[in-house]
Amino acid sequence: MTRETDRRQAAEQLALSLVGAGMQRMGARVLSAFMFTEQESLTAGELADELGVSAGSVSGAVKMVAQMGLIERIHVAGSRREHFRVRDNAWTTLYSRQHSVVDDVLRAVEKGVEAVGPGHARDRLEYMRDFYTFLLNEAPVLVERFERQRRGGSRP
Repeated sequence: MTRETDRRQAAEQLALSLVGAGMQRMGARVLSAFMFTEQESLTAGELADELGVSAGSVSGAVKMVAQMGLIERIHVAGSRREHFRVRDNAWTTLYSRQHSVVDDVLRAVEKGVEAVGPGHARDRLEYMRDFYTFLLNEAPVLVERFERQRRGGSRP
């Protein structure tokens, strides 16, 4: 096998793993293409060529991955096409954005705790609330520790 074949297979394996984690197939393939490219940025046409699909099928996936906060649109001097690149700190950005979803769930769980009397349902809801509250409180500390470690600071 060639290095290019290995790269493409590894990219497809990452995409399949992302699909298994719940991501839409084309969005997973687009994100994987960004992760495996050596280029600073990619256009929809370049993504379509890389993935062997139409540019039209790429546009919705690019929008979805951008809304997740993983890629961003950038200006490239001399180009009239839209260019996208992986955001700096993409994964911590994604993790932070997921907190808003957890906040919504926590509000719903709290209403559930208030709506039920003592018993198994309340115990389950309170456990869920307490677990996610704990995670939300600990997450900023973990992200900061991760960033410090990435900068070459102290190891955990």
